Amino acid sequence: MAAVVGPRTWTVSELTAHIKGLLLNDAPLRDVWVEGEISNFVQYTSGHCYFSLKDAHATLQCVMWKSHAVWLPELPQDGQHVLVHGHIDVYGPKGTYQLYVDFLQPAGVGDLYAQFEALKAKLEAEGLFAPERKRPLPRWPQRIGVVTSPDGAALRDIVRVIRSRYAGVELVLSPTLVQGAEAPARIVAALTALIEHGNVDVILIARGGGSLEDLWAFNDEQVARAIAASPIPVVSGVGHETDFTIADFVADLRAPTPSAAAMAVVPDGQELRRQLQEYRHRLTQHLQTLLLAKRRQLQEEHRALRMHHPQSQLNAARQRVDEWHRRMILSFAHTLTLARTRVTALAERLHALNPRAVLQRGYAIVQHTDGRIISSVTHIQVGEHLYVFLQDGRLEAWVVDRRRELGKEDTGQRRRTNT
Repeated sequence: MAAVVGPRTWTVSELTAHIKGLLLNDAPLRDVWVEGEISNFVQYTSGHCYFSLKDAHATLQCVMWKSHAVWLPELPQDGQHVLVHGHIDVYGPKGTYQLYVDFLQPAGVGDLYAQFEALKAKLEAEGLFAPERKRPLPRWPQRIGVVTSPDGAALRDIVRVIRSRYAGVELVLSPTLVQGAEAPARIVAALTALIEHGNVDVILIARGGGSLEDLWAFNDEQVARAIAASPIPVVSGVGHETDFTIADFVADLRAPTPSAAAMAVVPDGQELRRQLQEYRHRLTQHLQTLLLAKRRQLQEEHRALRMHHPQSQLNAARQRVDEWHRRMILSFAHTLTLARTRVTALAERLHALNPRAVLQRGYAIVQHTDGRIISSVTHIQVGEHLYVFLQDGRLEAWVVDRRRELGKEDTGQRRRTNT
């Protein structure tokens, strides 16, 4: 028998999470505008606001976190008809859905928002908001044009910021109305006057914060097109940080406040001075290093020049000649010493062989009258005339007897002869 499979059983948490997921994935519920009457409004010490929106047939629970509530010009009152924007989500612990509000204003301005969204979509489709058409701001402006009210706080803030950051720049004010029915045409005229006669590097369009109606002149189509057509970069600083106008989207740069716009168009003087000191220090170090390297290079080249200078070569040649001369003298002296030594040795040998040296030792030399030296008794005969040379003179002698001293060999020979 087949098992019967019944419907799935959910836990409360699972079902709540499922419903929450469905709401989170529903795109229209992530961006909703709701109009209704405030009831049960309360703001806790945390700054978060809790209230209900109701009409004749239903009630919707709403939450507005402190981060959004701080931008409300004033807290709404029970019974007030309002227009809110936010997204739908589920509060898990109670299992209820509620509207998380990020914007709230009186409902009377709902038509203005519709006009705002329609003009925004039109100009965006024409490419007036495209990032590629945005121009960079000049880095070192000399003249800055300002389109704003001459009596508003925005002008005072701009002057204060620019004077404190970059006092050398010149401000050119093109005064205009910034609120009311005549304001759009006056803003366009002030902008045109700056472009044609101001000789400025960048233009600020600014005014202080206010309601949507107060800022409506900066949502005018003619103002937007005049900004887009400007050949000079334009910075929009309209309202507070949470305020957005059509002028913000079409300008080359949107600043959240007039003061921020002033900061965006001029460099920070203190930062410039710090960078200048840093550059000066780095330049000094670089020049010192370069100078040291050049000095060393110059010394090397000067040393090389001295080495290759003709005088240096001449001095080296002279030194080589002197060295060769010294070596030659030493060589001659050594050769002469060796020759003298050999001569001395030969002289000593010659002296040793000199017959007169023999005579000085008491010997005599016997010589025939014909000059022959008598070295043996066998060389002479009895009666021969001889010369006898002594140390100090010569004697003449005649042989009267001859006697030979006999050795063993001679004695044996004599014996044999006698036998």
